[in-house]
Amino acid sequence: MLSVALFAVLSTLAAASPAKVNVVRERNNVSPFVSPSGLNLTYSSKYNSSLPNVVIMATGGTIAGSGAGAASSGVYSAGAIGVEALIQAVPDMLNISNIYGYQIANVGSPSINSTIQLAIAKAANAILCAPGSVTDGVVVTHGTDTLEETAFFLDLTVNCGKPVVIVGAMRPATAYSADGPANLLQAVTAAASPLSKDRGALITMNDRVGSAWYTQKTHVNYLDTFKAPEPGYLGGFFNNELFYYNSPATPTFKKTFNVNNLTSLPRVDIVYGQQEFDGRLLEAALAFGDVKGLVIASPNGGVGADAAIARVAGRIPVVRHVRINVGMIAPSERVPTGNATISSGLVNNQKSRIQLMLALGTGADPRETFEEPLRSILYGK
Repeated sequence: MLSVALFAVLSTLAAASPAKVNVVRERNNVSPFVSPSGLNLTYSSKYNSSLPNVVIMATGGTIAGSGAGAASSGVYSAGAIGVEALIQAVPDMLNISNIYGYQIANVGSPSINSTIQLAIAKAANAILCAPGSVTDGVVVTHGTDTLEETAFFLDLTVNCGKPVVIVGAMRPATAYSADGPANLLQAVTAAASPLSKDRGALITMNDRVGSAWYTQKTHVNYLDTFKAPEPGYLGGFFNNELFYYNSPATPTFKKTFNVNNLTSLPRVDIVYGQQEFDGRLLEAALAFGDVKGLVIASPNGGVGADAAIARVAGRIPVVRHVRINVGMIAPSERVPTGNATISSGLVNNQKSRIQLMLALGTGADPRETFEEPLRSILYGK
């Protein structure tokens, strides 16, 4: 669990608009990097004016995990190691960039919630996008179970063109052949590189670079778990040299959101369906009272439970997807009326949840957010 003190830091950051900054002093030099009010700088390297500036925001996860011994790669405690230890384990990073470290949280990724995601996004915007910012990129270390959700969140909420790179590990830091140090080195390399600009948030792991929009976790155990099954990777590393296959681009269907003035996000749940799914779980979710939106992960988007779905969709937004993570749930040619569900488009269930939360939290129209970019392309409307 997060400590009371950490919750206080997160609450301060979430509630505060960009305000005072603290200049980081590096021995006898003065770094131009500024630290946002509400965040405590945990680590700073000796300043070198010839290098770019990269901020590492640590949230815990396997990359910061510790097991009983070096042979223990599947049983360990996530979030046991702090950001300073992560950085000191990869000294070659200091030849690539000036490094500044923040400990945003230190938990397993199932414990990452929208409060922490808002704190990361607002800090990244303050560090990267403020007028006069000298920060070249941000790296977020994160557990892999929900890494793609936080990466997608940041893809939609940090949009000034500078790199935001999310990275994790499949083996704890104490294991033989731990993958975290190499992954972190490559994440810093990507964040420091001008080649990474204007590509949206990125996920770097196992020598690959993927778009946060498309990349997803595909295996519980193996190192090459993160893949972009249909669009493919953006690039990779050879001998820690970064390369991209194409010029910078972002997904055609991407919507962005300004969260700088938000302190919380509405609750959105995912309801999983199966054979004989009748929609009762949807109505049960409403009984809790605090659910403001739902995503249906069910065969053919919940067909067979249409009556229950329509009743629920008449009260809160309901996004239809399926249990398969790759492919399109296309909108109809005409904008539906009445108690119609919303088509998820090209984003999977967990990313649909993130996008619906952001749409509701910022006052955007959920149907327009999900459907209009695709409708205009598919039907010319």
